[in-house]
Amino acid sequence: MKTTLDIPPEIYRQAKIKAATEGRKIRDLVTEGLVIVLHQATVSGASGSPASAFDAMRSACGCAASGVSDLATNPKHLKAFGRA
Repeated sequence: MKTTLDIPPEIYRQAKIKAATEGRKIRDLVTEGLVIVLHQATVSGASGSPASAFDAMRSACGCAASGVSDLATNPKHLKAFGRA
């Protein structure tokens, strides 16, 4: 889709330099920036507050199989928890 944007000259100049040094097009740079901003808005939620660590890593939760069941449900693993 095509659109027209008003970008301040200094920002456009910096973007053009960055795109040229990376061998990319301005379009690609703008698209990447929008993806980042939209992802941050999704992660931080509607309130605009920073996301929790769990929210930020939600997609990675459970991706590694350690072979160990949930340690929090086994009392022997928590026996000395919090003691020096």
